[in-house]
Amino acid sequence: MSTVANRILLLGATGYTGRLTARELVRSGVVPVLLGRSREKLRILAEELVGLAPGGGEPAIEVVDVEKPASLRRLLNSQDSVLVSTVGPFTRLGRVPVAAAIDAGCGYIDSCGEPAFISDIFTSYGPRAQRTGARLLTAFGFDYVPGNLAGAILLDRYPDAGIAQVDIGYFVTGGFTPSSGTIATAAEVALDHSYSFRQGRIRAERPAAHTMSFEVDGHTRDAMSIGGSEQFALPRLNPQLQTVNTHVGWIGRWSRALSAAGALTGNAVQVPGVGAAMGAVVRTALGGSSATGPTDHQRSRNRSVVIAVGRNGNGGEVGRVRVEGPNPYDMTAALLTWGARMMARRAESAVGALGPVDAFGFEALAGGCLALGIADVD
Repeated sequence: MSTVANRILLLGATGYTGRLTARELVRSGVVPVLLGRSREKLRILAEELVGLAPGGGEPAIEVVDVEKPASLRRLLNSQDSVLVSTVGPFTRLGRVPVAAAIDAGCGYIDSCGEPAFISDIFTSYGPRAQRTGARLLTAFGFDYVPGNLAGAILLDRYPDAGIAQVDIGYFVTGGFTPSSGTIATAAEVALDHSYSFRQGRIRAERPAAHTMSFEVDGHTRDAMSIGGSEQFALPRLNPQLQTVNTHVGWIGRWSRALSAAGALTGNAVQVPGVGAAMGAVVRTALGGSSATGPTDHQRSRNRSVVIAVGRNGNGGEVGRVRVEGPNPYDMTAALLTWGARMMARRAESAVGALGPVDAFGFEALAGGCLALGIADVD
């Protein structure tokens, strides 16, 4: 095994996104350390991966339980280590891993799409990471790398257009089937706090506080507002930005329904028992719970489409960028693999909580995404 390979540890390896990421890591030539709660499941996965490895190496396995922090901390023994976390929902399960990475001063990258956790990474964990030299890359998958890329392309392409606002919309074509983890996360997000970036600063805002319509392949599609990493990362690229809006439209007709439901419920979710009951309703509305995610065939029917629209101070559109790529799950696995390998080589240029461009620079990010089939198509 190479030195770089030994540095990458994959937490949540036997989950749906974790398994896809493990396969992508091994196919890329990395032999990761697989981390999870079940030794038997880890052993089976490791054996499955041997046939995919270019050199035939079998990944090491380690039993880790996030409710027992010492089981993870003992493995993070070098600042060159990179912890890839796919455990979720992150607001409940993700805090122990990121704290362990910070204390070890190592690299950390995750597949989170939950606004509350993303906000904590940038506002709370980030300053702590700067002190220890840790590098934190949250939401490094379909949520929310392509939006950061589209926004960065927009700002680079129209440098003199006076862009003061960037509106980003996430969509999936081909009849999207969410995994059980995505459904659980959607329920958590619908009932947790979120934020926006308006008038030059982060502001508290409930999820789905408003909707926005985007033109996608000749059709008008609604998307609901959500806090992403773009609100923190894009203003670092252009201090003239006053507003950054991120919207998700892959839930289709439920966008406006969830927005209206959020307006009606208000603080009701804080009442004991109400939040849990509403979570069950949301999970049912989004498709119920399945023990598995979409099959290879189902994923092959999907394409990810992300649109970024730039507006001037008067609200007039000055330009737009469309980024396309593979389905959200394969995209996330590929991005986590690329990001982890870059971090294992210490290719990132800063410490603390980083956006995708902060970490690797615009050219490297665009080139890396292009190699993964994620590209500007306009």
